[in-house]
Amino acid sequence: MMKFALFLGCKIPYYLNHYGVATQAVLNALKVECVDIEFNCCGYPTRLLDAEAFLFSAIRNLALAEAKGLDIVTPCKCCFGSFQHARHMLSEDSKTRQRLNTLLAEEGLHWEGTAKVKHLLSVLVHDVGVKTIATKVTHRFNDMAIAAHYGCHALRPSKVTEFDDPLAPRIFEELIHVTGARSVAWDKRLECCGNPLWEKNSALSIALMDQKLENAKQAGADYLCVACTYCQIQFDAVQHQQLASNGDRPVLASILYPQLLGLSLGLEPSVLGLDQNKIDISQIASNVAKVKRPTG
Repeated sequence: MMKFALFLGCKIPYYLNHYGVATQAVLNALKVECVDIEFNCCGYPTRLLDAEAFLFSAIRNLALAEAKGLDIVTPCKCCFGSFQHARHMLSEDSKTRQRLNTLLAEEGLHWEGTAKVKHLLSVLVHDVGVKTIATKVTHRFNDMAIAAHYGCHALRPSKVTEFDDPLAPRIFEELIHVTGARSVAWDKRLECCGNPLWEKNSALSIALMDQKLENAKQAGADYLCVACTYCQIQFDAVQHQQLASNGDRPVLASILYPQLLGLSLGLEPSVLGLDQNKIDISQIASNVAKVKRPTG
């Protein structure tokens, strides 16, 4: 059985607990063990305020994972990006690395750089494998069109994140196809969801979101599918808020990828937290049909 240290970050437990629960349920169904470690923040909030505080926060988590001999898996693309930035920066700055390791030594920790950080989608494709997932699929979605939304933090800068081709990624579409759903091609799939601007320039944030929603709908999508904390907050919570103030707005609901995959693995909607999405997606469960496999 594969084993990873699970890093949920700060926002998932508070805002999207069902994302963490669904992630663990899917990984467990695929025989991937998640180990709980008492991690701290990935450091992202301080990245542009105090570079050294950011780096220390990030590598303390990495050192904790290294002490257990584990790599980290995270469903949060922001946290994934933060860790990759920290690893990249410290690989080129031996003086700062030495100074931070001196601080870690006060807790009996040391960071060598051996622990890798992987996003959930990468683990599913590269560690578990799409072919293996296909053997575990018990239900397939029938004629359902999904717009894969990549988000920004995992794709850019590609030399740092090393997630997928930043201009023509395919990892998400592969994972959608294995559920039986059909991925749609849409022009704005790689553009920002607008969430970083929320509460700074809300009008622009909503405009960016609306452009993406309209583009995905024009491409024929029945649902958006995301694997990013911030993107799900934008497309689910913020979109829901806008619908509450203007019921005539067109809607395109967003489903978290482990929710989509979990349904195709035969997991119950309640286990995957479908009822915790702000915009009702309960109807999606009626689009799956049990796979008929040959016997004997």
